[in-house]
Amino acid sequence: MTGQNDKPAPPLTTPEEPRDLVGIGIGPFNLSLAALAQPLAGLDAAFYEQRPGFHWHPGLLIDGASLQVPFLADLVTLADPANPWSFLSYLKSRERLFPFYFSERFHIQRAEYDAYCRWVSENLPGLHFGHQVDAVRWNPERDLFEVDFTQLDAEGEAEALGRTYTKNIAVGVGTAPHVPEPLKPLADAPTVPVIHSADYLLHRDRLLAADHITVIGSGQSGAEVFLDLLKHRPVGAEKIHWLARTEAFAPMEYSKLGLEHFTPDYTRYFHSLPESMRDGLVPRQWQLHKGIDADTIAAIHDELYQRTLHGGWPDAVLTPGVSVRTAGRVATTRVELHLEHLQQGTRSRLTTDAVVLATGYRERPLDQLLAGLDAYIRRDSSERPRVDEQYRLVLDPSITGGGSNVYVQNAERHTHGVGAPDLGLAAWRSATILNTLTGASPYPLPQRTAFTSFGLQESQARTAAGLIGEQRGNLVPLKS
Repeated sequence: MTGQNDKPAPPLTTPEEPRDLVGIGIGPFNLSLAALAQPLAGLDAAFYEQRPGFHWHPGLLIDGASLQVPFLADLVTLADPANPWSFLSYLKSRERLFPFYFSERFHIQRAEYDAYCRWVSENLPGLHFGHQVDAVRWNPERDLFEVDFTQLDAEGEAEALGRTYTKNIAVGVGTAPHVPEPLKPLADAPTVPVIHSADYLLHRDRLLAADHITVIGSGQSGAEVFLDLLKHRPVGAEKIHWLARTEAFAPMEYSKLGLEHFTPDYTRYFHSLPESMRDGLVPRQWQLHKGIDADTIAAIHDELYQRTLHGGWPDAVLTPGVSVRTAGRVATTRVELHLEHLQQGTRSRLTTDAVVLATGYRERPLDQLLAGLDAYIRRDSSERPRVDEQYRLVLDPSITGGGSNVYVQNAERHTHGVGAPDLGLAAWRSATILNTLTGASPYPLPQRTAFTSFGLQESQARTAAGLIGEQRGNLVPLKS
């Protein structure tokens, strides 16, 4: 950003002493890491974020929309229940403990989770908003990472340049909204509203003013957007299509044993699998994290049913198993979607006035941010960064040999599985990082977290000492 509009470069500031930890990005995961790092005496940590303040999916804070994890999945509780930055501490600071107690809510609203995280971000020291990290390099002469950043003013313009040195880095830059290739040209055009669900609330009035609306995507966001639009459309003239690639508008796997896929036990098991097996597992497990909450499905059905009470059917079409092959404009005010039904093998066209893309998110690539470390990063057969069990990038020993590491948060689904973006594992992952970084285990973690034994070796390890064999139903290891 320097040199724009022929302005002189802002002054460079460099702290004298190196830090123990620098976090890049302040979303829920690095905010969790900062909250757990703050009580640790002697740990010098700083976190940088380009945005002027914390906001968590502001375009999807629809009235009544709830988190899909319990309130215990806050920033700290599952690692440190007595931590002052817990959700219950937030309620206490707002004098809302008794109302929450009597509300008997295990799943809080998204807007409340956002407000809680903003409370932490506004009170926790060591957070630097309005700071854009520009480059990360390894300085072999000092055995430290160099982190260059630009301090931004209220208008987002460069105000000052800075550099800090650190022994460790935690990258938590989050995910970016995913727009399918056929729809990218339309999403970039201003004439017809083709909006990603991440920006839904910012454009809701414009969407509701359209004659016909199409929602694409079968996950929770698509369901919540469809329901919200349906509630605000006139009975008998809803004019909404809901399309999805999945074979059904399927409920999320929310059985108690199914949820054990979001435990540290499963994460360790997944990490131990061969790369090819991990790559095959993740897409098959879509219903663990891409399905729809059963209450939301019920609410949609109730709303549709309510509109049949006086005869007739609502003008709403819900079609799973459909892909969008191509798309284009009709004149300047409409969009034509070219559809293919995956099971029937049939094709058709749908003309619509507005499109909401509930097509999910993708991990932001680290290559540009960490370009200065490229020569040191070890990669797998698909050229993805390798990540060890403690969430460290596998780097050249010339860096790690001295105890320096780059940790990643929510950039390791390929190595750690479907729990990588799950809020319920945030505190545990942060504690794992801090235990590894400090070498002192300030946050003792449980050795076992699931009733399920995901592999045979785990089953054998959990049986009583001294395998007795088939009489007790124990698994007897076979000699190769």
